[in-house]
Amino acid sequence: MIGRLNHVAIAVPDLDAAAALYRDTLGAAVSPPEPLPEHGVTTVFVELPNSKVELIHPLGEASPIAGFLERNPKGGIHHLCYEVRDIHAAVEAMKAHGMTVIGDGEPSIGAHGLPVVFLHPRDFCGTLIELEEVSA
Repeated sequence: MIGRLNHVAIAVPDLDAAAALYRDTLGAAVSPPEPLPEHGVTTVFVELPNSKVELIHPLGEASPIAGFLERNPKGGIHHLCYEVRDIHAAVEAMKAHGMTVIGDGEPSIGAHGLPVVFLHPRDFCGTLIELEEVSA
């Protein structure tokens, strides 16, 4: 069901410093910051030949990333994002397998403007999983 790895998301305490690290030290192409108020984060994407790294930073008091950074003040890997062809079929398959879809189970629009859902870390070896619908 899952396709390729779309991105690895890393929560960071200083978005500008993290973007500069990837851009200036590793020579990577780095997108401008994009605030996503509906998700409580600001994101920057580091473009790689085979995938992306998403740098995420809290946006607002209710950001889910704020709690993560309280527990991990230097930052760390927050989630893995896998591509799927049909997000609704993926949600139904996950539920049929007893997996926990976070929220109400309805996809929201993610950073790429595509439908996404998150799966609870307790069901996936302690790792938060994002599924993102992509076309062929």
